[in-house]
Amino acid sequence: MSPVRSLIQKLLVLSGNSLTLIGCMGLLLGATGFVSLESFATGISSGVRVVGSVAVAGCLLSAIGYGIVDYQDK
Repeated sequence: MSPVRSLIQKLLVLSGNSLTLIGCMGLLLGATGFVSLESFATGISSGVRVVGSVAVAGCLLSAIGYGIVDYQDK
């Protein structure tokens, strides 16, 4: 694997895992009442949906990063 692909893969995995952790912690804090999720509400989307989408985006980025390694091994 080239150094550029390795760097991209590491960056995707790191940013994906970070976003997933931030999103899950936000959902946990919102569910327990420590943080008001209504402050994240935009338009017709509720705050839970916005914070949850951060966690989902993180999962997708991590999957892409880990998928690069699997694709290169074949």
